[in-house]
Amino acid sequence: MAYRPSKKLKKTALGAGAVVVLVGLNAPAALSFAEDRYHSYKIGQGSYKIQYGSWSMVGMPREFRVNAMHAALLHTGKVLLIAGSGNNQKNFDKGTFDTILWDPSNDTFKKIPTPEDFFCAGHSQLPDGRLLVAGGTARYEVLDGKVTRAGGGMRVKNENPDKPVHLKKGTVFRSPSGVEYVARFDVTVPKAKREFDIGYSKSGRMLPWKTTVKAAEARVFVEAAVDGPGGLTTQAAQYEVVGLTGKDADDVYGLAERISVDKQDFQGIKAAYEFDPRAEKYIPVDPMADARWYPTLVTLQDGRVLAVSGLNDVGDVVPGDNEIYDPRTKKWTKGPFRYFPTYPALFLTKGGKLLYTGSNAGYGPAEKGREPGLWDIKTNKFTKLDGLTDPDQLETSSSLLLPPAQDQRLMVLGGGGVGESRKATARTSIIDLKAAEPVFKDGPRLPQGTRYLSSVILPDDSVFTTGGASDYRGRGATDIHKAQFYWPKTNSFLAAAAPSVGRNYHSEALLLPDGRVATFGSDPLFADKDNTKLGKFDTRLEVYTPPYLHRDPQLRPRLGAGPQEVDQNGRATFRTDRPDRIERARLMRPSAVTHTTDVEQRSIELGVSKGTDSVTVDVPADPSLVPPGWYMLFVTDADGTPSEAKWIQVKAKPAGSDTDNRNKARLRPGL
Repeated sequence: MAYRPSKKLKKTALGAGAVVVLVGLNAPAALSFAEDRYHSYKIGQGSYKIQYGSWSMVGMPREFRVNAMHAALLHTGKVLLIAGSGNNQKNFDKGTFDTILWDPSNDTFKKIPTPEDFFCAGHSQLPDGRLLVAGGTARYEVLDGKVTRAGGGMRVKNENPDKPVHLKKGTVFRSPSGVEYVARFDVTVPKAKREFDIGYSKSGRMLPWKTTVKAAEARVFVEAAVDGPGGLTTQAAQYEVVGLTGKDADDVYGLAERISVDKQDFQGIKAAYEFDPRAEKYIPVDPMADARWYPTLVTLQDGRVLAVSGLNDVGDVVPGDNEIYDPRTKKWTKGPFRYFPTYPALFLTKGGKLLYTGSNAGYGPAEKGREPGLWDIKTNKFTKLDGLTDPDQLETSSSLLLPPAQDQRLMVLGGGGVGESRKATARTSIIDLKAAEPVFKDGPRLPQGTRYLSSVILPDDSVFTTGGASDYRGRGATDIHKAQFYWPKTNSFLAAAAPSVGRNYHSEALLLPDGRVATFGSDPLFADKDNTKLGKFDTRLEVYTPPYLHRDPQLRPRLGAGPQEVDQNGRATFRTDRPDRIERARLMRPSAVTHTTDVEQRSIELGVSKGTDSVTVDVPADPSLVPPGWYMLFVTDADGTPSEAKWIQVKAKPAGSDTDNRNKARLRPGL
């Protein structure tokens, strides 16, 4: 039988013939056009998609396009995109703060009133499905050479043990020489503490009590009242608070050592909110004790949340004062003291310890707090972990708990040098916490040195990695338009379809309930290779469809009706028309990601038992493996093709309860 080309192939051939004519007229342009045309044809073929997957753009109406700095998947299936002021000082000055809610099931969008500037806040999934958002921006940075008024931190003292003091934004502090400085924020100083000392004579007789007063202290950023060098000081001094009189003037004063025209970094806020996915609004809770910009929030095994690091209210890295949020009381308490650079990647591991991979987002000295280690927050003991290649290139690296979580293996991918360094590494490194002496060991290398890589765990136990840049903020047009799968079982990478949009600084990626991957954001420093034009934030939303969704949809596993939470034995049963096609089940915690840092995502292997028209999954009882909260439940066939997810809640069990003890006694597959 004679071969007859299809109409589609004829059109492609005619297009190629036209290109041949053009080549003679304008060879370079024509070749580029031909390559693009052929590439578009190739990636549109079913055979290509089933091997490499495919990308598509989501049409986003202009009024909903925001500078997405943060992305979190909610248990309603919608994605919260938080911009705050969006790294745009004009928005900040106007008080324009944005949040958008995207529904991937129908590509609809909704604006959410945003009460604070959550630009560069931290976030964590709470046990009831709300999202905790804490910290953000109080003040934008002022770069070297741009500072016109001397500024710095003023320590405000209160020696009155009977009442706190509240000073408003604009309060003036006057130095002994008469130079005045203005507070840029409100500040509240607690009342002083009375301390009672009991003494005894040599004969053992009790002496009269001695009462001492210990001054309370708070901190506020101040600027010189006028421009110029007159506000500079490097001498420690005590400052009067203008407007206070009598005893108040004696009790309340300022102390400062250095007020300069050096670069002034971003400053954080103390505000904290819970986002309610049902009501679709932010709800205020008690503020943190410390202001934080660039903090990490990590869920603990009991559902509480630890807030770590960040820049404080005068632009310094929080020196180690960490705090814990209790979602039951909506209040913060003091946490274990330990210093980390900003946005440290901390992962909850089996037994409740936190593993710090060394990945971070940058602020802080190069020689402090950068070494990976295992942190026991109960004893505050930190055990350093060795073996990591290129340890000086952990900034803007990606890291994650490899699937399944029971294996307790963590991976670090790529990264760059500190600050605006041009260094970027292709290193990947893996640590096995089940080993007798855990150390990092090199894994397969990335295609090239990569900063800002996004890494997303998929239901088939692969890790999808995409985007990044080989230089700081994509400088020199160095965005990497590549994607690949890492397979933990074979410890190897396989190529995936390349994205259209480059993603560097301020980019995010997360798994959707239908098994696709959504990517957001990119904040390049420059728009051209020669670094002559300032970059513009990329607001496009691009979605990746993995190869497993290009297989026969009729063979895709399906889950029907079932419960919204696991029972007291950790089990849940769902209807299904083809239980024979189901081989594995995974419980996947939804992402809350920013700055390449996603300490929420994890994939837990579940036990599976099948009935004639149902499947039952068995969830491990260990809360350090499965912290309380809402999860996506996927089942897959033998080839790794996943169902659409069902949302299911794992609730915290009271310690020592009968249910808790029964669960601990049960044996489960995969443990």
